[in-house]
Amino acid sequence: MNLVLACGIAFGAVFLLLAILAAVMQGITVLFPVRRPTVDPAVSAAITSTVATLMNGARVTRIEEDS
Repeated sequence: MNLVLACGIAFGAVFLLLAILAAVMQGITVLFPVRRPTVDPAVSAAITSTVATLMNGARVTRIEEDS
């Protein structure tokens, strides 16, 4: 068996293994999708009241969670 054939077989085996792992990961992400975190209403009220207290005339328009 020559070296080029051995390298080709190894490359093909690794490619096949990675393709199978990609399919498994795709299946897992379809079965268990990522949930978007929601802002708790109590946290939203606390932020709004703090901003209103510290900065007169300021208004909270949007609260987003950093991830």
